[in-house]
Amino acid sequence: MAVQGVHRITVSVADLDVSLALYRDALGLAELWREGELATLEAPDGTQVLLHEREPAPSLAGVAASLAVDDVDEMTQAAVAAGATMLDAPADQPWGERQSVLLDPDGHVLCLVSPLPPAA
Repeated sequence: MAVQGVHRITVSVADLDVSLALYRDALGLAELWREGELATLEAPDGTQVLLHEREPAPSLAGVAASLAVDDVDEMTQAAVAAGATMLDAPADQPWGERQSVLLDPDGHVLCLVSPLPPAA
């Protein structure tokens, strides 16, 4: 037996509406449902992000979610406009991805990534 994939990432947030502006509106995750202090969003591949309004405990040394996006530069601009803070601007990485590193409104590390085209 083995893990079959990542099904859901839970993110503790101080203000659900502020976090929805980033994760749903700026990054384009689809809202599946919302009730009280919880909202479940979903990426096109079925991976879910559960936003839970409760006291967040962010840490730069904690778990960081990496979200696959079509255009790292464009999505980084949208995320910053929605309240994210840029730690590392979009840049090509030696492991074959373009990546930016952000903090969401609660201080959780969030990476936006897309594969680099194959070298010619």
